[in-house]
Amino acid sequence: MGNRVEKTFKTLEERGEKPLIVYATACDPNCRESLDFFKLILEYADMVEVGIPFSDPLADGPTIQKAHERALAAGANTCRVLDLVSKLREFAPEKPVILMGYYNPIFVYGEERFVKDSKSVGADGFIVPDLPPEEGAEFAELVKGEGLEPIFLAAPTSTDERLKRIGELSGEFIYYVSVTGITGEREELAYAQIERDIERIKRITGKKTVVGFGISKPEHIRKMYNTPDGFVVGSAVVKRIEKRDREGLKELLSSLKEATKSP
Repeated sequence: MGNRVEKTFKTLEERGEKPLIVYATACDPNCRESLDFFKLILEYADMVEVGIPFSDPLADGPTIQKAHERALAAGANTCRVLDLVSKLREFAPEKPVILMGYYNPIFVYGEERFVKDSKSVGADGFIVPDLPPEEGAEFAELVKGEGLEPIFLAAPTSTDERLKRIGELSGEFIYYVSVTGITGEREELAYAQIERDIERIKRITGKKTVVGFGISKPEHIRKMYNTPDGFVVGSAVVKRIEKRDREGLKELLSSLKEATKSP
């Protein structure tokens, strides 16, 4: 597609690195501090996922659920999220900014208006966790029509048939959910199973595949470095934002970024 996402993958590949993709919830703990935290994240991350606060984030564990609650209590809404994206685009002109949000706020805002407004402020793509490929074709085409990235989730339980459909609808990459269940930090991951699943996804879809859900420390990345095309970290970052622990966040991000470089 020739957008920032594709360019980022290509540039990092040439440098022998893989993208570190970091999730945080927009307007957590409030809109002003959220901008500062995202700027800090962008000093280390190659892409960011900006979470759109929602009252019922079913796919998320308690850490991110609380972040949604804090953001909504601080007055978060879709317009403020888009304003945050516009400021991030000014701060980091070349780094991809992905909007991650549940379908209901997008539906209420209006699909077409949401995609066009997101593009106008500099967003690069969308992850909608509760929009399955069986129902997401129209939204995916709308997103692709604007030159942006529709990003669909694949799970350990995804059938070959479903993976084919996900591959057809997705843009530059697919987001593999490494565990069944909700988001959250894990002490250990099923590395061999994750690698087998990602190899299957890439074989069936022909798409790059990044891995998320449970990744919280550098050793997680190092132990499965060769197979995924990128790594997503969320809850471990959000936990430090909750504590307003800037130094701890810097230390975490620096170690994670170092782990994404070719061993």
